[in-house]
Amino acid sequence: MSTDASEKSAPRRGRPGHDQETVMRRAIDVFNRRGYDGTSMEDLARELGFTKSAIYHHVPSKSHLLEAALNEGLGALGRVFDEARASDTEASAYERLRSAVTESVVVLVDHLPAVTLLLRVRGNSAIELDALSRRRKIDADLAALVRDAVDEGALRTDIDPDVISRLLFGMVNSLIEWYKPEGPQDAHTVARAVATLAFDGLTADRA
Repeated sequence: MSTDASEKSAPRRGRPGHDQETVMRRAIDVFNRRGYDGTSMEDLARELGFTKSAIYHHVPSKSHLLEAALNEGLGALGRVFDEARASDTEASAYERLRSAVTESVVVLVDHLPAVTLLLRVRGNSAIELDALSRRRKIDADLAALVRDAVDEGALRTDIDPDVISRLLFGMVNSLIEWYKPEGPQDAHTVARAVATLAFDGLTADRA
């Protein structure tokens, strides 16, 4: 009996105790520790306690896991900036910018392993190149929000808006290097701290 090509490529259900979500979480952890290019399917199988052949009963390929992980981080961040850039909002550009920066911190913390992997890709495959292109779209959305806030007089004008946007994202993205989910600060506390630090230094004098 022949098997349809789409069935061959579709991920199979995980065996008991190793559902698709568990497999992806463990894979992201291994990718972050070893590097995606430095991780083989055999490495993933060993991490999960499978034989090399058995892992293909759970996922069709290593690249499938990478794509799913990158889509997780990009999807969550993309939604934050799509909402901030929506034309039907009555919020000012400054309010939308501050909210987007705050929410991006919450997203990063909530999806820390996936976003960590996203920020480490270097474009060594078509999947990574697509991820980098989508990251640039998010960067551009943030830069546009900054420029709008400058234009409405909410932010100081003596710093280039593109520099401001890079510094803002640099501050947010630095969390992957030091934030510990098991630590004393939760996502919303850190998000408020980032926004306060950034915008108390950037807010124009409104007196």
